[in-house]
Amino acid sequence: MSPIVIVATVLLLIVFVFGIVTVNQGTVAVITMFGKYSRILRPGLNFKIPLLENIYKRISIQNRSVELEFQAVTSDQANVYFKSMLLYSVLNHEEETIKNVAFKFISERDFMQALVRTVEGNIRAFVATRKQTEILGLRKDIVDFVKDHVDSVLESWGYHLMDLQINDITFDKAIIESMSRVVASNNLKAAAENEGQALLITKTKAAEAEGNSIKIAAAAEREAAQLRGQGVALFREEVAKGMTQAAEQMKQANLDTNVILFSMWTEAVKYFAETSKGNVIFLDGSAEGMEKTMKQIQAMMIQKTND
Repeated sequence: MSPIVIVATVLLLIVFVFGIVTVNQGTVAVITMFGKYSRILRPGLNFKIPLLENIYKRISIQNRSVELEFQAVTSDQANVYFKSMLLYSVLNHEEETIKNVAFKFISERDFMQALVRTVEGNIRAFVATRKQTEILGLRKDIVDFVKDHVDSVLESWGYHLMDLQINDITFDKAIIESMSRVVASNNLKAAAENEGQALLITKTKAAEAEGNSIKIAAAAEREAAQLRGQGVALFREEVAKGMTQAAEQMKQANLDTNVILFSMWTEAVKYFAETSKGNVIFLDGSAEGMEKTMKQIQAMMIQKTND
């Protein structure tokens, strides 16, 4: 074998060995020639020109995450501590995007520092316009604010912010204790108001029930009084009829009608004694008193007859 063939064989072997490049799945390789960007190698088996082309950087196109812990200050000078997680990735696989990712920053460390500071700065800017009592309820608003302001910057770097999760928001110990006292006092206030409303409802219902009971009792008493009045009127009417008939019969028999009056008076006294709720009946038992009573009864009979 001639020396020329041997040299050619060695050169081909060197080119083959040093020219074969394997790119792992989920990454791309950026090739430069004499320090200038040349092309991109996709996942799989690739070939580069030995000694002339170099692999400048291998770039992951998979999703990546980073955890952040930082502090912000609210508009009322309260310290807020955040724990969050960023999920980001290369914007797409196009050549211009890969070039931005490869050449915008000197190293991955510089890119991460810029990314973290950009996100922290936007969160601090948002928190600085809010009071500490509002922060806990604005978790979603903070995320939306950061995405709106960070996405355009990241796209110029060749990246996309896929998600920002704020896992924890805390305050200084003194603020947390004061917030706990406020919540406790509000709960006590709400409980007192509820108890007062319940007591008011109970008393109102009791008053309504008592009022209805009084109305029912008054209506029953009124009806009973009407019935008693009607009974007394019927009684008087029947008594008058009986007295008239008895007087006519005694006149026909030439008897003194005063006997009827005396009988009525004694029957009345008997009725009082039987039905009255009292224990004592005061009567004038003298002859003058008896005569006075008889005259009053006669006057009533004469008035009834005239009517």
